Amino acid sequence: MLKSNDFLRGHVRAFVSLGSNLGDKKANLKRAVELLRKEEGLDIKGVSSFYRTAPMGPVPQDWFVNSVLEAMVELAPRELLNILLDIERKMGRIRDIRWGPRLIDLDLLLYGDFFINERDLIVPHPRMHERAFMIIPLSELDPDLRIPGLKNVSVLAAELSSQDVQKIS
Repeated sequence: MLKSNDFLRGHVRAFVSLGSNLGDKKANLKRAVELLRKEEGLDIKGVSSFYRTAPMGPVPQDWFVNSVLEAMVELAPRELLNILLDIERKMGRIRDIRWGPRLIDLDLLLYGDFFINERDLIVPHPRMHERAFMIIPLSELDPDLRIPGLKNVSVLAAELSSQDVQKIS
């Protein structure tokens, strides 16, 4: 199993989920993508459409806008995670309520075909196969993608289609 601080030579295909339910939600996602484009060792290859999604969890809150981006990275998984967390901080994310409202949420979904299982970094994302707001945008980017250890994303997207996910742009 890959350790998150191991550096892989060459390019690794990674997918990142983006979400926001505070302020100008679309602008927040666009700003996060803009900041990611400036990062060394990260080349964004595609960004899905934006989707309006219902919040998850027990905290009453506004709906989300979600998207997924595909990138080729020359970064170790831990380096990529640190970039994602740093962008969340730069944009003003406050982590005070678990599953609460958030200005920006960046989650590493996939890092190549690798499995990583550490306290604060699990890849593939452990609940992505249950979350239409991750799977449907991911299937838009690559419907033939197979999640390591799971199913093809287009099959998962069809299975999750009853969840409240609406394409908005």
